[in-house]
Amino acid sequence: MTAPAVLDAPRPATAARRRVLLAPVTITPSKPLMPSHLKGLFWTDVMYRATACLAEVDYRFSHSTYHLTEQTLAFWEFLDRTQGDTGYAELTEDDIGSLYVRHRAAEDRVPAAALRPYADAVEHHEWVHPAATRVLELWRSHYARLGLYDPGLLDHQPPGLDLEEALEHLRARGLCLDHRAVGGPVYLDLTRHGLPLRQIVTADGRPNYLACALRELLPLAPHYDELVFLYDRELDPDYQLLARVLGPLGPDVHRVTVGRVPVDGRIRSARAGGWQGLDAAALLDAARADHGEAAIRLGMRLYFIATLGPGQAQSHRLAPRGRCPPGPCR
Repeated sequence: MTAPAVLDAPRPATAARRRVLLAPVTITPSKPLMPSHLKGLFWTDVMYRATACLAEVDYRFSHSTYHLTEQTLAFWEFLDRTQGDTGYAELTEDDIGSLYVRHRAAEDRVPAAALRPYADAVEHHEWVHPAATRVLELWRSHYARLGLYDPGLLDHQPPGLDLEEALEHLRARGLCLDHRAVGGPVYLDLTRHGLPLRQIVTADGRPNYLACALRELLPLAPHYDELVFLYDRELDPDYQLLARVLGPLGPDVHRVTVGRVPVDGRIRSARAGGWQGLDAAALLDAARADHGEAAIRLGMRLYFIATLGPGQAQSHRLAPRGRCPPGPCR
Protein backbone atom coordinates (compact mmCIF):
# COMPACT_ATOMS: atom_id res chain seq x y z
CA MET A 1 0.00 0.00 0.00
CA THR A 2 1.49 3.32 -1.08
CA ALA A 3 1.00 6.22 1.32
CA PRO A 4 -0.87 9.21 -0.12
CA ALA A 5 1.34 12.24 -0.48
CA VAL A 6 -1.13 14.82 0.81
CA LEU A 7 -2.80 15.49 4.13
CA ASP A 8 -6.12 16.95 3.03
CA ALA A 9 -7.23 14.89 0.02
CA PRO A 10 -10.97 14.19 0.34
CA ARG A 11 -12.26 10.67 0.75
CA PRO A 12 -14.39 9.38 -2.14
CA ALA A 13 -17.97 10.52 -1.63
CA THR A 14 -19.48 7.46 -3.25
CA ALA A 15 -17.61 4.74 -1.37
CA ALA A 16 -19.94 1.77 -0.93
CA ARG A 17 -18.36 0.64 2.33
CA ARG A 18 -16.48 2.44 5.08
CA ARG A 19 -12.72 2.54 4.69
CA VAL A 20 -10.78 1.27 7.70
CA LEU A 21 -7.06 1.44 8.41
CA LEU A 22 -5.83 -1.19 10.87
CA ALA A 23 -2.48 -0.09 12.30
CA PRO A 24 -1.08 -2.40 14.99
CA VAL A 25 2.17 -1.66 16.77
CA THR A 26 5.11 -3.12 14.87
CA ILE A 27 7.66 -5.59 16.26
CA THR A 28 11.35 -4.84 15.85
CA PRO A 29 12.89 -7.62 13.69
CA SER A 30 15.77 -8.37 16.03
CA LYS A 31 14.62 -11.40 18.02
CA PRO A 32 12.27 -14.41 17.97
CA LEU A 33 8.51 -13.99 18.16
CA MET A 34 7.53 -14.62 21.78
CA PRO A 35 4.04 -15.36 23.20
CA SER A 36 3.21 -11.67 23.68
CA HIS A 37 4.09 -10.98 20.03
CA LEU A 38 2.04 -13.95 18.84
CA LYS A 39 -0.95 -12.87 20.88
CA GLY A 40 -0.93 -9.42 19.30
CA LEU A 41 -0.51 -10.89 15.83
CA PHE A 42 -3.44 -13.29 16.23
CA TRP A 43 -5.73 -10.57 17.59
CA THR A 44 -4.76 -8.30 14.69
CA ASP A 45 -5.29 -11.08 12.16
CA VAL A 46 -8.81 -11.79 13.41
CA MET A 47 -9.68 -8.09 13.46
CA TYR A 48 -8.43 -7.74 9.89
CA ARG A 49 -10.33 -10.75 8.55
CA ALA A 50 -13.54 -9.91 10.41
CA THR A 51 -13.48 -6.24 9.40
CA ALA A 52 -12.90 -7.19 5.75
CA CYS A 53 -16.35 -8.79 5.75
CA LEU A 54 -17.94 -5.43 6.57
CA ALA A 55 -15.66 -2.71 5.22
CA GLU A 56 -12.73 -1.91 2.98
CA VAL A 57 -9.79 -2.49 5.31
CA ASP A 58 -6.05 -1.91 4.88
CA TYR A 59 -3.63 -3.58 7.27
CA ARG A 60 -0.62 -1.27 7.73
CA PHE A 61 2.42 -2.96 9.26
CA SER A 62 5.39 -1.16 7.75
CA HIS A 63 8.82 -2.10 8.99
CA SER A 64 10.29 0.45 6.57
CA THR A 65 8.80 3.26 8.68
CA TYR A 66 10.19 2.08 12.00
CA HIS A 67 13.62 0.95 10.87
CA LEU A 68 14.50 4.62 11.41
CA THR A 69 14.16 4.48 15.18
CA GLU A 70 17.30 4.54 17.29
CA GLN A 71 16.38 1.13 18.73
CA THR A 72 16.83 -0.45 15.29
CA LEU A 73 19.64 1.66 13.83
CA ALA A 74 21.77 1.37 16.97
CA PHE A 75 21.46 -2.43 16.84
CA TRP A 76 22.55 -2.47 13.22
CA GLU A 77 25.54 -0.25 14.03
CA PHE A 78 26.42 -2.58 16.91
CA LEU A 79 26.30 -5.61 14.61
CA ASP A 80 28.58 -4.02 12.03
CA ARG A 81 30.99 -2.77 14.69
CA THR A 82 31.24 -6.04 16.63
CA GLN A 83 30.47 -8.76 14.08
CA GLY A 84 32.11 -7.41 10.93
CA ASP A 85 31.15 -9.25 7.75
CA THR A 86 29.14 -11.98 9.46
CA GLY A 87 26.91 -13.90 7.09
CA TYR A 88 23.40 -13.71 8.48
CA ALA A 89 21.58 -15.86 5.93
CA GLU A 90 22.24 -19.06 7.88
CA LEU A 91 21.68 -17.68 11.37
CA THR A 92 18.59 -18.48 13.41
CA GLU A 93 16.33 -16.02 15.21
CA ASP A 94 17.94 -17.22 18.43
CA ASP A 95 21.41 -16.39 17.07
CA ILE A 96 20.40 -12.87 16.08
CA GLY A 97 18.29 -12.40 19.20
CA SER A 98 21.29 -13.30 21.37
CA LEU A 99 23.27 -10.54 19.66
CA TYR A 100 20.39 -8.16 20.36
CA VAL A 101 20.50 -9.07 24.06
CA ARG A 102 24.24 -8.37 24.09
CA HIS A 103 23.60 -5.00 22.45
CA ARG A 104 20.95 -3.97 24.96
CA ALA A 105 23.08 -5.12 27.89
CA ALA A 106 26.08 -3.12 26.66
CA GLU A 107 24.20 0.19 26.93
CA ASP A 108 26.86 1.89 24.81
CA ARG A 109 24.87 4.70 23.23
CA VAL A 110 26.71 5.70 20.08
CA PRO A 111 26.80 9.28 18.72
CA ALA A 112 23.99 10.32 16.39
CA ALA A 113 26.55 10.83 13.62
CA ALA A 114 27.30 7.10 13.64
CA LEU A 115 23.66 6.29 12.87
CA ARG A 116 23.07 8.87 10.12
CA PRO A 117 24.56 6.73 7.31
CA TYR A 118 22.18 3.92 8.29
CA ALA A 119 19.19 6.26 8.33
CA ASP A 120 20.19 7.66 4.94
CA ALA A 121 20.50 4.17 3.47
CA VAL A 122 17.03 3.25 4.75
CA GLU A 123 15.42 6.51 3.63
CA HIS A 124 16.97 6.89 0.20
CA HIS A 125 18.17 3.46 -0.89
CA GLU A 126 15.57 1.06 0.54
CA TRP A 127 18.36 -0.65 2.48
CA VAL A 128 17.71 -3.11 5.30
CA HIS A 129 20.43 -4.72 7.38
CA PRO A 130 20.87 -8.40 6.44
CA ALA A 131 20.22 -9.45 10.05
CA ALA A 132 16.77 -7.81 9.95
CA THR A 133 16.07 -9.28 6.52
CA ARG A 134 16.91 -12.74 7.84
CA VAL A 135 14.58 -12.34 10.83
CA LEU A 136 11.75 -11.09 8.61
CA GLU A 137 12.23 -14.05 6.26
CA LEU A 138 11.92 -16.42 9.21
CA TRP A 139 8.88 -14.56 10.52
CA ARG A 140 7.22 -14.86 7.13
CA SER A 141 7.59 -18.63 7.29
CA HIS A 142 6.04 -18.60 10.79
CA TYR A 143 3.14 -16.50 9.50
CA ALA A 144 2.51 -19.09 6.77
CA ARG A 145 2.57 -22.00 9.22
CA LEU A 146 0.28 -20.15 11.65
CA GLY A 147 -2.18 -19.06 8.95
CA LEU A 148 -1.54 -15.36 9.58
CA TYR A 149 -2.07 -12.80 6.83
CA ASP A 150 1.26 -11.34 5.68
CA PRO A 151 0.87 -7.53 5.43
CA GLY A 152 4.16 -7.21 3.53
CA LEU A 153 6.88 -8.09 6.00
CA LEU A 154 9.60 -7.83 3.36
CA ASP A 155 8.03 -5.04 1.29
CA HIS A 156 9.45 -1.54 1.16
CA GLN A 157 6.62 0.64 2.54
CA PRO A 158 8.06 4.07 3.32
CA PRO A 159 6.12 6.73 5.23
CA GLY A 160 4.37 9.37 3.16
CA LEU A 161 6.11 12.32 4.84
CA ASP A 162 9.69 13.00 5.74
CA LEU A 163 10.42 14.13 9.27
CA GLU A 164 10.48 17.86 8.50
CA GLU A 165 7.17 17.65 6.62
CA ALA A 166 5.55 15.92 9.58
CA LEU A 167 6.91 18.51 12.01
CA GLU A 168 5.73 21.35 9.76
CA HIS A 169 2.22 19.90 9.79
CA LEU A 170 2.31 19.76 13.59
CA ARG A 171 3.64 23.33 13.81
CA ALA A 172 0.83 24.58 11.57
CA ARG A 173 -1.67 23.13 14.03
CA GLY A 174 0.14 24.44 17.10
CA LEU A 175 1.12 20.94 18.21
CA CYS A 176 4.90 21.16 17.98
CA LEU A 177 7.38 22.63 20.44
CA ASP A 178 10.69 22.67 18.57
CA HIS A 179 13.80 23.60 20.58
CA ARG A 180 16.37 22.49 18.01
CA ALA A 181 17.37 26.09 17.25
CA VAL A 182 18.71 26.37 20.79
CA GLY A 183 20.14 22.86 20.95
CA GLY A 184 17.10 21.18 22.44
CA PRO A 185 14.68 18.41 21.42
CA VAL A 186 11.30 18.46 19.66
CA TYR A 187 8.11 17.84 21.63
CA LEU A 188 4.61 16.90 20.61
CA ASP A 189 2.54 19.48 22.48
CA LEU A 190 -1.01 18.51 23.39
CA THR A 191 -1.01 20.25 26.76
CA ARG A 192 -4.11 22.24 25.77
CA HIS A 193 -5.94 18.90 25.84
CA GLY A 194 -4.59 18.00 29.27
CA LEU A 195 -1.97 15.63 27.89
CA PRO A 196 1.74 15.85 28.81
CA LEU A 197 4.51 17.03 26.53
CA ARG A 198 6.09 14.10 24.70
CA GLN A 199 9.58 14.25 23.23
CA ILE A 200 9.58 12.90 19.67
CA VAL A 201 13.02 13.96 18.39
CA THR A 202 16.16 14.20 20.50
CA ALA A 203 18.39 17.27 20.51
CA ASP A 204 20.82 15.47 18.18
CA GLY A 205 18.07 14.61 15.70
CA ARG A 206 17.03 11.05 16.56
CA PRO A 207 13.31 10.38 15.99
CA ASN A 208 11.51 7.95 18.26
CA TYR A 209 8.71 5.50 17.48
CA LEU A 210 6.03 8.17 17.89
CA ALA A 211 7.72 10.53 15.40
CA CYS A 212 7.92 7.71 12.87
CA ALA A 213 4.27 6.86 13.43
CA LEU A 214 3.30 10.47 12.72
CA ARG A 215 5.29 10.44 9.47
CA GLU A 216 3.34 7.38 8.40
CA LEU A 217 -0.15 8.15 9.68
CA LEU A 218 -0.55 11.90 9.09
CA PRO A 219 -0.88 11.47 5.29
CA LEU A 220 -2.92 8.27 5.58
CA ALA A 221 -5.56 9.30 8.12
CA PRO A 222 -7.64 11.64 5.89
CA HIS A 223 -8.29 8.80 3.45
CA TYR A 224 -10.10 6.59 5.96
CA ASP A 225 -13.39 6.65 7.83
CA GLU A 226 -11.96 4.70 10.75
CA LEU A 227 -8.48 4.20 12.15
CA VAL A 228 -7.92 1.25 14.49
CA PHE A 229 -4.84 0.93 16.69
CA LEU A 230 -3.91 -2.31 18.43
CA TYR A 231 -1.05 -2.31 20.96
CA ASP A 232 -0.04 -3.43 24.44
CA ARG A 233 -1.28 -1.33 27.31
CA GLU A 234 2.16 0.06 28.25
CA LEU A 235 1.99 2.13 25.05
CA ASP A 236 -1.41 3.65 25.80
CA PRO A 237 -0.12 7.18 26.62
CA ASP A 238 1.49 7.46 23.17
CA TYR A 239 -1.58 6.15 21.39
CA GLN A 240 -3.77 8.63 23.25
CA LEU A 241 -1.57 11.33 21.74
CA LEU A 242 -1.80 9.79 18.25
CA ALA A 243 -5.57 9.59 18.50
CA ARG A 244 -5.80 13.25 19.50
CA VAL A 245 -3.56 14.34 16.59
CA LEU A 246 -5.19 12.17 13.91
CA GLY A 247 -8.86 12.35 14.86
CA PRO A 248 -9.34 15.94 13.59
CA LEU A 249 -8.10 14.81 10.16
CA GLY A 250 -11.32 12.88 9.63
CA PRO A 251 -11.31 9.28 10.85
CA ASP A 252 -13.00 7.88 13.91
CA VAL A 253 -10.06 6.58 15.96
CA HIS A 254 -10.33 3.40 18.00
CA ARG A 255 -7.69 2.25 20.47
CA VAL A 256 -7.60 -1.48 21.31
CA THR A 257 -5.22 -2.65 24.02
CA VAL A 258 -4.14 -6.27 24.27
CA GLY A 259 -2.25 -7.43 27.34
CA ARG A 260 1.10 -9.15 27.14
CA VAL A 261 1.52 -12.81 28.08
CA PRO A 262 3.15 -13.46 31.47
CA VAL A 263 5.47 -16.44 31.83
CA ASP A 264 5.36 -17.96 35.34
CA GLY A 265 3.39 -14.91 36.42
CA ARG A 266 5.94 -12.38 35.18
CA ILE A 267 5.98 -10.20 32.07
CA ARG A 268 9.29 -10.70 30.31
CA SER A 269 11.01 -8.35 27.90
CA ALA A 270 12.60 -9.89 24.82
CA ARG A 271 15.57 -7.56 25.28
CA ALA A 272 16.64 -9.75 28.22
CA GLY A 273 16.39 -13.05 26.33
CA GLY A 274 14.91 -16.14 27.97
CA TRP A 275 12.75 -17.14 25.01
CA GLN A 276 14.11 -20.67 24.63
CA GLY A 277 11.20 -23.07 24.22
CA LEU A 278 8.71 -20.18 24.15
CA ASP A 279 9.27 -18.65 20.73
CA ALA A 280 7.16 -19.27 17.64
CA ALA A 281 9.56 -21.75 16.06
CA ALA A 282 9.81 -23.86 19.24
CA LEU A 283 6.03 -23.87 19.80
CA LEU A 284 5.35 -24.84 16.19
CA ASP A 285 7.96 -27.59 16.15
CA ALA A 286 6.68 -29.05 19.41
CA ALA A 287 3.07 -29.05 18.23
CA ARG A 288 3.98 -30.64 14.89
CA ALA A 289 4.97 -33.87 16.66
CA ASP A 290 1.31 -34.63 17.41
CA HIS A 291 -0.79 -32.42 15.13
CA GLY A 292 -1.27 -31.54 11.48
CA GLU A 293 -0.88 -28.01 10.13
CA ALA A 294 -4.62 -27.26 10.13
CA ALA A 295 -4.99 -28.35 13.76
CA ILE A 296 -1.97 -26.30 14.80
CA ARG A 297 -3.35 -23.16 13.13
CA LEU A 298 -6.73 -23.53 14.80
CA GLY A 299 -5.29 -24.53 18.16
CA MET A 300 -2.83 -21.63 18.31
CA ARG A 301 -5.54 -19.19 17.28
CA LEU A 302 -7.94 -20.43 19.95
CA TYR A 303 -5.23 -20.43 22.59
CA PHE A 304 -3.89 -16.92 22.01
CA ILE A 305 -7.33 -15.34 21.52
CA ALA A 306 -9.98 -17.34 23.40
CA THR A 307 -7.88 -18.87 26.18
CA LEU A 308 -5.61 -15.98 27.07
CA GLY A 309 -8.20 -13.29 26.33
CA PRO A 310 -7.43 -9.59 25.91
CA GLY A 311 -5.94 -9.06 29.36
CA GLN A 312 -2.71 -10.30 30.88
CA ALA A 313 -3.82 -12.03 34.07
CA GLN A 314 -3.23 -15.53 32.73
CA SER A 315 0.28 -16.91 32.30
CA HIS A 316 1.47 -18.82 29.27
CA ARG A 317 0.33 -22.43 29.74
CA LEU A 318 0.93 -24.27 26.47
CA ALA A 319 2.51 -27.62 27.33
CA PRO A 320 5.62 -28.79 25.46
CA ARG A 321 3.45 -30.91 23.14
CA GLY A 322 1.29 -27.96 22.21
CA ARG A 323 -1.60 -28.70 24.58
CA CYS A 324 -3.14 -26.41 27.17
CA PRO A 325 -2.87 -28.30 30.50
CA PRO A 326 -5.81 -28.71 32.92
CA GLY A 327 -6.56 -25.79 35.15
CA PRO A 328 -7.54 -22.15 34.50
CA CYS A 329 -7.36 -22.56 30.71
CA ARG A 330 -10.90 -22.38 29.43
